[in-house]
Amino acid sequence: MAFLLPPLTGVVTRMFHDLFNGRLAIDIGITLFRAISAFSIAAISGITLGILISRVRPIRWFFDPLLSIGLPMPKVALLPIFMLWFGLFDASKILMAAFSASFQIVVTTWAGTRGVERELVWSARSLGASERQILWEVIFRAAMPQILTGLQIAMPICVIVVLVTEMVMGGQGLGDSMLRSARYVDSPGVFAGIVEIGLLGFCVMKTMEVVRRRLLAWHQETQKDH
Repeated sequence: MAFLLPPLTGVVTRMFHDLFNGRLAIDIGITLFRAISAFSIAAISGITLGILISRVRPIRWFFDPLLSIGLPMPKVALLPIFMLWFGLFDASKILMAAFSASFQIVVTTWAGTRGVERELVWSARSLGASERQILWEVIFRAAMPQILTGLQIAMPICVIVVLVTEMVMGGQGLGDSMLRSARYVDSPGVFAGIVEIGLLGFCVMKTMEVVRRRLLAWHQETQKDH
């Protein structure tokens, strides 16, 4: 029975062993590097494209059907293509995760910028604001709560997809560590990896919540919390 379900003491002991020998820090660092890199790419490209879709009709006409098809599709199914195009190292893992997360960011940015009240834009324009000022000082700030919601969803997606690519392709990281434990029938290592991934996900979510509160310190959403 211990082979299938190791005792809690064995899992905790394995976690402390990984922590003190430095292996856990290295695996977390590699996984986070890939996830944060993917998140950065997805955030920049997704926010930019979402704003363009909401403001430029030809771009909206082109990308609307693509988003309708791609958003519900399990993007990780395209991993073999990314492996073929970008190789078996960090590039394919990062780009696969960025591609998977970007759809959510595009959609929330599009919805957020499209939902900005026209009266705000008209008022800013009547006061002499330029189109650039209207975009960044009015539309972007008004849409920021929804954009941040998309980013909060996208970051865990990046972590999940990176872990999946590590399990499939190897190359160190938490996913690869779990895969190696399974190959060598190391049951405590597998369950320790599950707990470590859960703790990492919890920390990522809490960090995104703190960032959201900091960026929306001026917004009524944050004021209500106080």
